[in-house]
Amino acid sequence: MGQPAPTASHSIVRLRAFLELGKLRLSSLAVFAAVAGLCLGAYPGAPPSAALILTTTIGAMLMAVAGSALNMYLERDVDPLMERTRDRPLPTGRLTPTQVAAFGAICAVLGTTVLLLGTNLLATALCAFVFASYVWVYTPLKRVTELNTIVGAVPGALPPVVGYTAARGEIDTAAVVLFAILFLWQIPHFLAISWRYRDDYARGGLKMLAARDLDGHILRRQMLVYTVAMIAVSLLPYRVGVAGGAYLASAALFGAMFAVPVFCAAVLRWESAMRPTFIASIVYLPLLLGVMVLDRV
Repeated sequence: MGQPAPTASHSIVRLRAFLELGKLRLSSLAVFAAVAGLCLGAYPGAPPSAALILTTTIGAMLMAVAGSALNMYLERDVDPLMERTRDRPLPTGRLTPTQVAAFGAICAVLGTTVLLLGTNLLATALCAFVFASYVWVYTPLKRVTELNTIVGAVPGALPPVVGYTAARGEIDTAAVVLFAILFLWQIPHFLAISWRYRDDYARGGLKMLAARDLDGHILRRQMLVYTVAMIAVSLLPYRVGVAGGAYLASAALFGAMFAVPVFCAAVLRWESAMRPTFIASIVYLPLLLGVMVLDRV
């Protein structure tokens, strides 16, 4: 007898599994940053066309999904060991490694094609670099060195630069400032996550500062230093002409709001402040980029 035909419920389960591969909430934040960069890169009086916005959004989303899928493929031996990842499609057997690898590769090819046809060569090359460095450099480094967090912050900081270059076709001072803001933002953001899941990372054999720094002294100090640097750099868009006074005031306010839980976690050493720090980081970045764009237009 042949294999039974897949039922509607089975197809829905399979579809949900493929959607999980893309880590859509995280991918959406990267795409939002890319579109914000696109708006900021447009010349005054010449907003990006609907076609450029659409191709940048679709291409960036496909590349983000591809990176997430291949990350899960490469870490399929680690994910079952960690509580936060054991319910992913590969550990649960909802998808096979071949399916995941093929899905990631197809999304990467499609994303590159969309960006190449709809934007320009520089933006496409940058997005391809983000994908390749995330999958083939950052992901393996997590097993080797704690510096993976710093290395991973490089591709994580490039989405707004991808969007910026899609609009402007070059990397200038403003693009570097956008990169610096996101690079610095990622460190306290990820340190707060890693502290919460430090036991998980230890079980998975991943080299994270939180798994070694048991009292959190080094981690908290780094969180504070990078947050202070991020707040200072976040004021530079006003200085380089990307945004105006409304943004400057908002950036100072958002920075102060972000600094409160970081201060409680890093200086006062309140354990309960780690989760608010993570939440504040999630709220901070979209607000900052959103106000920057609104002030620009």
